[in-house]
Amino acid sequence: MDINLLQASNTPVPRDLPLDLPLPEWLLVTLLVLSFLLHIIFVKLMVGGSILTLFAEIKGLRNNDYDVFAYEIAKTVTVNKSMAVVLGVAPLLSINTLYTVYFYSANALTGLAWFMIIPLVTIAFLLTYLHKYTWKAMVNYKCLHISIIALAVFIFLIVPTIFLTNVNLMLFPERWAYIKGFMSALILPNVLPRYMEFLGACLTVTGIFIVWYNGRKSYPVGRLYQTFNRNTLKRMGYYVTTFGLGLQIIFGIVVMISLPAKGINFEVLELMVFGGIMLFVALWFSWKALSADSEQKRDNQFWKVMTSILFFILVYGGSRQLYREQALHKHRDLIAAKTEAFERLSKAAREHQVDDGTNVEVDPALGDLAQGTALFKQNCASCHKEKQRLVGPPVQEMAKIYYGNEEGLKNWIKVPGKKRADFPQMPGFPQLSDEELTEITKYVLSVK
Repeated sequence: MDINLLQASNTPVPRDLPLDLPLPEWLLVTLLVLSFLLHIIFVKLMVGGSILTLFAEIKGLRNNDYDVFAYEIAKTVTVNKSMAVVLGVAPLLSINTLYTVYFYSANALTGLAWFMIIPLVTIAFLLTYLHKYTWKAMVNYKCLHISIIALAVFIFLIVPTIFLTNVNLMLFPERWAYIKGFMSALILPNVLPRYMEFLGACLTVTGIFIVWYNGRKSYPVGRLYQTFNRNTLKRMGYYVTTFGLGLQIIFGIVVMISLPAKGINFEVLELMVFGGIMLFVALWFSWKALSADSEQKRDNQFWKVMTSILFFILVYGGSRQLYREQALHKHRDLIAAKTEAFERLSKAAREHQVDDGTNVEVDPALGDLAQGTALFKQNCASCHKEKQRLVGPPVQEMAKIYYGNEEGLKNWIKVPGKKRADFPQMPGFPQLSDEELTEITKYVLSVK
């Protein structure tokens, strides 16, 4: 979509605040990408770990080793949750700074759902602590204990949906005029495929984490488990990783197909394809580890799988940022042009202000309009010209709008609102007396 088509559509083009960035843009972009990747790794460990905890604890009703396994994962979920929160500050501040208009517009359009993030996250975090620290106390109330982590998992699945929906919506300002709350933003074509790809990534990262966590020589597998050994636990981790990689590949293809073409260029496509290749490589090594006939052969695949996944994550972060820039740059050009025009008009108005009221003289030759003309020049002429737009609309246009409605015009001058997006909001004039408002109104309505 080119700029002319954007201008001709219903796409909102707000005026920006032309403030200098606190850091060079390239440094903020680098900080955004790298801090987001660190943050999202721990988010995936948190979400994937909570899902596996729920699954393993349910299986633990029949096999105590699964219950032990669930508890061991649950202990890592709260740590990974804390890391996700701490590491989420930098990308949140960076995206607020770089894409202020887009980020806050998406937040406003999704409304209540966005404001529910903090209470939802707070509840989920408290539930994970309650679940972990009541494990032994609720050993005879397993169904209730499982319901606690089930509720936490449910919330953990909702919160990323809200974030993903918002971040997706900010890329498509041409859709803003048609969004009526969170649900209408959620059903945009590429949201659910991206969410399913995210869930696959949660399992991928959590699975390889389980392989590492249980593969440590210092980890007391023999003391904790009755039938599970270290090789069994590693194999379980590779099962999870392989399944997660399969989901990522399937829904990653759907994401590529469903992404609007306006954000895709050769560089973006190149990174997406390379990332897809890395996923296939990781899947191949994970499958070899899963099907290995000895623990040594399985261990030989770990760093191959890990390196392939890390390469994918890095490429994924780069492709996301390139797509974001490509998708928004034409709309950002429109905002920049509108902001420049507004600043130019504001500067002209400031440089050509009329003198203070003490220097404005009433011209008796104007008869009944003399007082109103003088008051208009004193209070209004810095923003309104008779026939041309200045900062506000011309007087002729106001006279046409309020023809026969003197009282409405007086009320508007005294306490104005904001009618049109392409004009700045008019300041109020509560200091004017009713007689002065009447005189100004009489002058405005006299203009033909």
